[in-house]
Amino acid sequence: MTNPLNLHPDRLFPAAPAARDIARRLYNDIKNLPIVSPHGHTDPQWFAANQNFSNPAELLIKPDHYVFRMLYSQGIRLESIGLKNKEGAPSETDARKIWQIFADHYYLFRGTPSQMWMDYVLHEVFGVTHQLCNQTANTIYDSINEQLATDAFKPRALFERFNIELLATTESPLDNLAHHQTILDSGWTGRVITAFRPDPVVDPEFEGFSQNIDKLAELTGEDVSTFNGYLKALANRREYFKRYGATSTDHGHPSALTADLSQSEKENLYLLARSGEISAQEAELFRGQMLTEMAAMSLDDGLVIQIHPGCYRNHNQQIFAQFGRDKGADLPLATEYVHNLKPLLDKFGNNPDLTIILFTLDETSYSRELAPLAGHYPALKLGPAWWFHDSPEGMRRYRQQITETAGFYNTVGFNDDTRAFLSIPARHDVARRMDCGFLAELVADHRLSENDAHELAVDLTYNLVKKAYKL
Repeated sequence: MTNPLNLHPDRLFPAAPAARDIARRLYNDIKNLPIVSPHGHTDPQWFAANQNFSNPAELLIKPDHYVFRMLYSQGIRLESIGLKNKEGAPSETDARKIWQIFADHYYLFRGTPSQMWMDYVLHEVFGVTHQLCNQTANTIYDSINEQLATDAFKPRALFERFNIELLATTESPLDNLAHHQTILDSGWTGRVITAFRPDPVVDPEFEGFSQNIDKLAELTGEDVSTFNGYLKALANRREYFKRYGATSTDHGHPSALTADLSQSEKENLYLLARSGEISAQEAELFRGQMLTEMAAMSLDDGLVIQIHPGCYRNHNQQIFAQFGRDKGADLPLATEYVHNLKPLLDKFGNNPDLTIILFTLDETSYSRELAPLAGHYPALKLGPAWWFHDSPEGMRRYRQQITETAGFYNTVGFNDDTRAFLSIPARHDVARRMDCGFLAELVADHRLSENDAHELAVDLTYNLVKKAYKL
């Protein structure tokens, strides 16, 4: 006996009847607004080639590290769900078998955002009417597979069906952005832009750092033997990315450390980084200095800065060696902002022409540090609940902890930050529902008028993100 798959129309709304009614009214105002996705990791090749997705496993399982980190935690080998082992161990290639493993263990995701997103995709995108489980796996697989072969499920058609106004991908500064060029040349009206992620050439601990800078020199024609030449090369690539629509940079640093060193200190640290003999502490200082340098460049070229700190990446060294980056082994770290950001803020924090969007995986910093910082410095805005906290409870805690100090207008709306293309409307729907629920409770408590709540719902869904990311 299988269970029906139903999405309750009041899901995520407050339980109290009065607040729930208000949330319904707010949500009905904004549920059909276009999706603006200013930061994510979908593959631009999908939209450049516009080829049908091959099968459900390739589309819904293999790009999604939320899925395989949960499966791995329960002893399921990554090879068994099709991830390629760099050491040569055989990996499963039968997509139906991979899907069956996922379905057999789908119960593991009960109560998680992953189940909420996946149920939305199955029901709303593919019309699935029964819950995914070991008994329904084959039927659902066949139904999805049949639909994926049609023109209506090509990437561009789905982009338009999802009412996506803009989608930003994220690329290395060494990327030639050929897929973005193909999109531009195609005449398609869908707006897919890039974002500048310089980690491979600003993080001395990134694999192949020195060779990456050599490639940077080749791409730009700049002499990178000096720190100033290196900065010119980075500025060159930023301008290149702007030609392909970039309005933002993105920085995945271990901490929020910034620095403002003397010219000689910067030169010496750069030479150490190039030599490969830099210590971990010196590497962190170099990354901190580069955040300050990027802020200076942003005042020249207008790119918005996103800082995503506080993650111990690739914590599982065995998985990193066998499968590489982004395989579900990244972990949140306690992150300090008040002292770490001071060198950058002393130099640029009072400039309203600069926009720095701060994210965190350390929720303890919201009310203690981030909200007070963003509630004062003109250059700072707070990014939405991110990654491990991109969830109903994470979104609720975010609004509860920052609103009284930073308000709503020092935030930047929602971004999905996902590799899983079909989950984008699901994630945005969760964010819209949670914001409407939060606003509804303020109205029910007589802390906010319903008219103001309606305006805020539109701003949080659509206007703030466009303003913050200069879209």
